[in-house]
Amino acid sequence: MSPSILTVGLDPALVADAPSSQAAFPDLDVEVVRAGVAAERARLQELGFTVDLCLLDYGRTAEAVYRAALSAKEYDLVVIGAGIRLDPVLTPLLEVLVDATRELAPGAKLCFNVSPTTTVEAVQRWWPERRPVVTGSTPPL
Repeated sequence: MSPSILTVGLDPALVADAPSSQAAFPDLDVEVVRAGVAAERARLQELGFTVDLCLLDYGRTAEAVYRAALSAKEYDLVVIGAGIRLDPVLTPLLEVLVDATRELAPGAKLCFNVSPTTTVEAVQRWWPERRPVVTGSTPPL
């Protein structure tokens, strides 16, 4: 059976209308996000992963939608997108998602991308096993 991934992020259609997302990511637009998500999903599938996408809104339904997705099947990895993590206004949502993941998918490895085009990189840090944090070079600050 191929390893399964749940990628979770904000619905790209909503990002353009959200002032906090626009402030956090001024150079991204709906099409850039959609294209990045689609390309990374296709690449992960080429690498042998089964990939499900969970798109959230900014409102009260986000937690319920995420919990339903996590409950639908067992995931090996969960990728929480940068759009949720790097927007300070969405920190409470990030906390809810991490807590729900710990509760409903305790065996899943949590991965974090830094843009719509770095999901494969995030997964490869953790699959099939975690890579060393320090690679011998000093990361940029």
